[in-house]
Amino acid sequence: MKARKPGSSDGKGSPVALLSGGNPQIAKADGDAPVQAYIAAMPGWKSDFGKRLDALIVRNVPDVRKAVKWNSPFYGSGEQGWFLSFHVFTRYVKVTFFQGTALQPVPPGGTEKSKEARWIDIYEGDELDETPMAGWVKQAAALPGWIP
Repeated sequence: MKARKPGSSDGKGSPVALLSGGNPQIAKADGDAPVQAYIAAMPGWKSDFGKRLDALIVRNVPDVRKAVKWNSPFYGSGEQGWFLSFHVFTRYVKVTFFQGTALQPVPPGGTEKSKEARWIDIYEGDELDETPMAGWVKQAAALPGWIP
């Protein structure tokens, strides 16, 4: 069953459904508008986190490309592919760097099955330490990204 966040819309006036874990269901689309609609529909504290993360990415990668794919915001650099995505879960937001094993220091999340991808999970009450996050964003944007 899909829940709807009161007052949120997909940027076209339609209400946004929240999928399992509170992840906003936003139609696949390129550009800033669908990403902002996704962030606005993120439940509770997660929306504020999404705004801060989006602003940090834009500050550090001024020519960033944005899109929503598979109900997650994606960020890319030029024609190099996607370097970062994030996704809402029940208790946290997962920020994934597609070439995370190439970053210094390597973000903490990962398994043998995740290949080069690494991530950081942000929980309510966690402080967004902008210094390492900005470093990872700058490094990731300079690398060849993921091309689906």
